[in-house]
Amino acid sequence: MQLSSQTELTWIHNMHNSTAETPHTAGTGNETLSTRSPSSEFSLGVLVLLAFLMVLLALVTILGNILVILAFIMDRNLRHRSNYFFLNLAISDFAVGVFCMPLYIPYSLTGKWYLGRGVCKLWLVMDYLLCTASVFNIVLISYDRFLSVTKAVSYRAQQGITSNPVVKMVAIWVFAFLLYCPAILFWEHVAGHSVVAADQCYAEFFDNWYFLLCASTLEFFVPLLSVAYFNMHIFHNIQRRQRHGSTQDCEPPRSSSLSWRFCFLPRPGASSPPSEAEDSVSSSPRPKKESLITEKLSPSRGNSVTPENDFSVSFCSRTGSKLQQDKKIAKSLAIIVCAFAICWAPYTLLMIIRGACQGTCVHNSLYEITFWLLWLNSSLNPFLYPLCHVKFRMAFMKILCPKKFATLRSGFF
Repeated sequence: MQLSSQTELTWIHNMHNSTAETPHTAGTGNETLSTRSPSSEFSLGVLVLLAFLMVLLALVTILGNILVILAFIMDRNLRHRSNYFFLNLAISDFAVGVFCMPLYIPYSLTGKWYLGRGVCKLWLVMDYLLCTASVFNIVLISYDRFLSVTKAVSYRAQQGITSNPVVKMVAIWVFAFLLYCPAILFWEHVAGHSVVAADQCYAEFFDNWYFLLCASTLEFFVPLLSVAYFNMHIFHNIQRRQRHGSTQDCEPPRSSSLSWRFCFLPRPGASSPPSEAEDSVSSSPRPKKESLITEKLSPSRGNSVTPENDFSVSFCSRTGSKLQQDKKIAKSLAIIVCAFAICWAPYTLLMIIRGACQGTCVHNSLYEITFWLLWLNSSLNPFLYPLCHVKFRMAFMKILCPKKFATLRSGFF
């Protein structure tokens, strides 16, 4: 009887220990929030639909960003300072579609990681690194636009200097690596143990609310405020130029000290082709096809047209066109800021909330949606940024529709 009672107590004690030692396997957007497989929550048809949408998003991300990279390689007109930042953004987003999404799709659908701890660590490092680099690239692009508008003279003087943008691009990858990757690699060694189950893959620090708050501030809140500030400053600058443009820019020259022989205007009968148009944030027009104003004069005009009047009319026409272009720029900047905020804010806020409540107050499905929304930003970037530039649009047309591009280009010559 004593042996039976002792055996019963031992069995109860073992059951208690087994329950207490079961790891809490809540994960991140990179990770699954519970060990329960999504296949137990959804029907086969829903799982197939989810798999299709995930694969489709990965393909759009890959194809959209590789198009930007190919355009940069094939079109020499794109190889100047500001466009290097678009290339850097496209590379990071392309890697997200090629590496991060495909590895996560089976993990998201089954709820279990089958590739081992080493691949898990590599995937975590790449995921955090690439997404953070993408955010920092967006900030750098907005900052470059900010400089091109507010300090146009010094900005143009540095257009031929490639070392400056290269240093900034390298710095972005270094900062992105330092923000999360050391914690991913060494957190369990510092803590002395791992809290991640063998069939799960998520960062060790994901339940540390203080770390998540600090990292999220540097990864999302500071970049969002910076991008909003830069773009609002650009918007106000454009508005100010529009207000002054109608009364000042089109006035004829008042001083005879201006030598009209040094004023460059487009060649008669031909404007610059779209492939050679200026970038969207140039602070003043700079025609590529240039000739002296004397070429603009013709006998049919008679003696009533003076060089000063010709300069005034031409410059007024170009200024009006530039102001219309600036209105489109302001709208595109607002779209860029809104898209970044919409894609990143839900994920960041839920990550902080979930860290504070130890994963008990955020449903897995809701968190998965916000995580894929974050990755959606990598799919949208090729359309939000390069497609706002005439040069990139023409380069895309050159790659995708060469016959149409040749026909369009022949119309300008």
